[in-house]
Amino acid sequence: MRPHVSARGPVDRTGPTILIRYGDGPVAARRLLSAGWTPCSSSPTPTPAPRTGETLERALAILRESASVEVAATSNPGELDGVLHRAGSRRIVVAGGDGSLHAVVAALHKRHELTGKTLALLPLGTGNDFARSTGIPLDIEEAARLVLDGEPRPVDLIVDETGEIVVNNVHVGAGAEASRHGHTWKSRPGSIGVGKLNLGKLGYPIGALRAAVNPPSHRLRIELDGRVVVDVDQPVLMVAIGNGTSVGGGTELTPEADPESGQLDVMVAPAVAPTAKVGYALHLSRGEHHQRDDVLYLRGREVSVRGEAFSVSADGEIYGPERSRTRRLEAAAYDMVLPG
Repeated sequence: MRPHVSARGPVDRTGPTILIRYGDGPVAARRLLSAGWTPCSSSPTPTPAPRTGETLERALAILRESASVEVAATSNPGELDGVLHRAGSRRIVVAGGDGSLHAVVAALHKRHELTGKTLALLPLGTGNDFARSTGIPLDIEEAARLVLDGEPRPVDLIVDETGEIVVNNVHVGAGAEASRHGHTWKSRPGSIGVGKLNLGKLGYPIGALRAAVNPPSHRLRIELDGRVVVDVDQPVLMVAIGNGTSVGGGTELTPEADPESGQLDVMVAPAVAPTAKVGYALHLSRGEHHQRDDVLYLRGREVSVRGEAFSVSADGEIYGPERSRTRRLEAAAYDMVLPG
């Protein structure tokens, strides 16, 4: 982690801000124009659920004690681009999860306006993995107080050769399949479980176990900072590139990653016997898989993955197949309001 120093200092409680809800439908869209803080909020669903709306109102009540707030709900990238255009120099508060934060950061990066921006986050998503990685409170009222009192600090970004960005984590192979299988469990309501145990939180480990039954091993050439660390003669189960620690709502895929470190964490799990795969999944559920002798855990600034077609999960979005992709670290790409 870099020293907690920012040239811009603590958040100005009276400065202008814009809050954007990316993904909200037109009916839910509210634009409360004013000359102060503007939160930027994003929701992954077409219209916000009542509980999400009530939660956001609690956060807004706290923000409005010290700042003027504009709420801008957007339903598509074009609307988001328009809100960012008129945001100007105002700080942006993203209300949503990892997908919402990704959308806002990607839009700013595409507009060449990310450098020098200060963002804050109200975690309203399902997984909230970037918040977990950076210590942003998952309690919405605590997160709102952090927006007002936290410290803007530079955080890193992952960028590929096409200009696409990753805020938190990208993984290929069985990891992407685990995300696909785990989505059903992740979205299940908190009432499904035993006591306070929510089975939805076990989505990614359960998905990993399902993927391990018939794992999609790949023959890939993986290079880190120009050095070959795995070649096509070694089948691979999973490759993860982490700016943040966790995926799937708390599964620590790259447990030692730090978005303030100026380095990427790279985890490579080889294709092994079925019993070893089950052991790997169990270690993964405890965040201990990177300590296994058969797992590579490295750090660097540029990672290339080439070879057989593979699926990709980037900040929770699954796509592919891909055959080649190079990703590099863009250090201190923007400022995020974080705990001191």
